[in-house]
Amino acid sequence: MTAVSPYLPVAGAYDEAFAPDGSLRGEGGAGLAAIGDADLGALSDDLHQDLVGRGIGFRSVGGEAEFNIDPVPRVLGAAEWEALEAGLTQRVRALNAFLADAYGPRRAVAEGVVPERVIEESAGYEPSMQGVRPPGDLWVGVSGLDLVRDGAGDFLVLEDNLTTPSGYAYAVEARAGLLRRLPPGAGAGPRSLDGVAGMLAATLRSVAAAGEGDPAVVVVLTDGRDNSAAYEHAWAAAALGVPLVEPGDLERGGDRVLHEGRPVDVVYRRTDADRVDAGVGELLAAPLRAGTLAVVNAFGTAVADDKLAHAYVEALVRFHLGEEPLLHSVETLDLGRPEVLERAMDELDTLVVKPRTGHGGIGVVICPHAERADVEALRAAIAAAPAEFVAQPLIDLSVHPTVVDGELRPRHVDLRPFVFLRASGEAAVMPGGLTRVALGEGAIVVNSTQNGGAKDTWVLA
Repeated sequence: MTAVSPYLPVAGAYDEAFAPDGSLRGEGGAGLAAIGDADLGALSDDLHQDLVGRGIGFRSVGGEAEFNIDPVPRVLGAAEWEALEAGLTQRVRALNAFLADAYGPRRAVAEGVVPERVIEESAGYEPSMQGVRPPGDLWVGVSGLDLVRDGAGDFLVLEDNLTTPSGYAYAVEARAGLLRRLPPGAGAGPRSLDGVAGMLAATLRSVAAAGEGDPAVVVVLTDGRDNSAAYEHAWAAAALGVPLVEPGDLERGGDRVLHEGRPVDVVYRRTDADRVDAGVGELLAAPLRAGTLAVVNAFGTAVADDKLAHAYVEALVRFHLGEEPLLHSVETLDLGRPEVLERAMDELDTLVVKPRTGHGGIGVVICPHAERADVEALRAAIAAAPAEFVAQPLIDLSVHPTVVDGELRPRHVDLRPFVFLRASGEAAVMPGGLTRVALGEGAIVVNSTQNGGAKDTWVLA
């Protein structure tokens, strides 16, 4: 096994590969065992150059496409994954039901499960979708939830991503690139990712409504090469064997959307433009309302991945499914409630405060690590507009051995698994998903736009 002498534990953080006594964990340590005595720096550079050479990247704002893959895979045991898979499926079903209710009768509001402002004041709320029923009542076909592991080693949901989540194609390519470089037999342990394209296809087929026995016409809709996840859009279209189109490639014909003169049944929407009343939304909205077109994910899903909605997801699981949550959320404080606001102000120095809208870690203040002046400025901003923020306790994110300058160093990680929900309510979960790594020493904002990388994630068979 690769030498680990420079590796030092991180106080308070759960190390996924090493036990407290410095020995390898039985399952979590399997990633280190798999890479054997490889030259870490050379392996890392070779893997990176391979992915760059094949055009695999995630484009940051104003930058070139980058996809930094660490060669030490993260490993999850079969039993642990089975429990996670059940919790993920349950959660996404509940969120899909919440969206149907939010744009329908609003039983959850009437019965006091969520305040109406969670819906009405959300930046992602689409009033024109009120009363619309997407084909199969499927609002969220593809979701990518962000999980973190706390100091006790337990997984929690940090955020729900239900609008246009990205990452599954990158996970597939990271796996392929890594396995080509491991010693013979080293990659025999993880469950295969070969079924991911089939999971996506089954979701899209579940909402297709082709007539006369004709096969459904499906397209992947992209903004083009400048979209940050353009690689994944092209990957999905190729894997599905369907056209990759931009808005200008589509046109309206009555209550149908047409591509090259053929009526389109399903649009897998991956554009950043996600509003009904502008651009591509105007093109798709009328056929969507007429029931002649399915859009995955539907317009308006951002209500359910609003950071304020996160405070109520466990209650929504109980309400919509009649079940106890199998997977818990990081506690999220609704600062629009006076008693919660008072608590948050008292505990502000210990909290992570996030704008209700936004993504990529922008605007997040980690108060225990922030300058005093910044915390006080935040306090004033919250006092002026509490409904624009949410707060969470600081979680000691788990760490995983990561190659830095040719040596192993502990770096904080999260996990984005992907759930493919179908109109029937059945769901398929990608085995593992994409582990994301904060590459800076001590950094806990895990995002590709803020010096982030990724790891292959193995689920043992």
